Amino acid sequence: MRSLWVERCAKVFFFLCAVGTVLISIGIVVSLLGETFRFFARVSVFDFLFGLTWAPHTLPSGEEVGFGAIPLFTGTLLITSIAMAIALPCGTLIAVYLSEYARPSLRQVFKPLLETLAGIPTLVYGFFAITTLAPFFQSLGDTLYITLSSESALIAGLVMGIMILPYMSSLCEDALHRLPHSLREGSVGLGATASETILRVLLPAAFPSLIAAFLLSLSRAIGETMIVVMAAGLAANLTFNPLEAVTTVTVQIVNLLTGDQEFDNTKTLAAFGLGFVLFILTFFLNILALYGIKRHRRIYG
Repeated sequence: MRSLWVERCAKVFFFLCAVGTVLISIGIVVSLLGETFRFFARVSVFDFLFGLTWAPHTLPSGEEVGFGAIPLFTGTLLITSIAMAIALPCGTLIAVYLSEYARPSLRQVFKPLLETLAGIPTLVYGFFAITTLAPFFQSLGDTLYITLSSESALIAGLVMGIMILPYMSSLCEDALHRLPHSLREGSVGLGATASETILRVLLPAAFPSLIAAFLLSLSRAIGETMIVVMAAGLAANLTFNPLEAVTTVTVQIVNLLTGDQEFDNTKTLAAFGLGFVLFILTFFLNILALYGIKRHRRIYG
């Protein structure tokens, strides 16, 4: 009887936890939507999503101008692309080496080191960017007669890629290491080499977990703030040149909400508009990922 009572209590507790999570998520969305609607009541949705100038201010006539978020979107895309171009291939290759080629003793040393790197505060990476990488690339640019800003998307993307690398490699290595050993034995028994086994058997089998690792790393890159503030600056430039200074959506959200702010101010409400766009973007990325995983399971299941 006591065990049944404990089991029922545990079941009720877990149910309340699940319901609480759903209610908290709904509350976050509702609060975000409320402030976002207030913002779009003052600023046109079209001007916000397709405007080319981000310098929010209010004219004496009361007109709200300079709320074009395209420079923020392009800056976020540029820095995130550079970071993922480093973290995705390098992280996957590190994971393949640790899982399939490294000796167990070597894996026991390298895996904790990777996880230690993942725990370094982003502020440290920002200092590394401005004290080491920025002077190095500036001197390299002077040598090659290339104009490179001291705060550029390239430097921010490189440092962000280094920061994400431990997450990507650790998650991918766990995904590969959890695969049944029978997959490797069956492939080798059919005459496949180690590289053929990895490319044609292990990576397709671990594809759903690799997609999850990619999405977690991508979300971390999109949401990063401190590295961009220190390495790329606050300038909202509309450019695809990685050598110039840019900024991201998250940096501007922090900038708009820093200090004593009046939440009836249009500039402050713009932070909720930017947050809503990030929410929609993440939502659709998750939908695409789930669709890709289901389609992959139909093919390889």
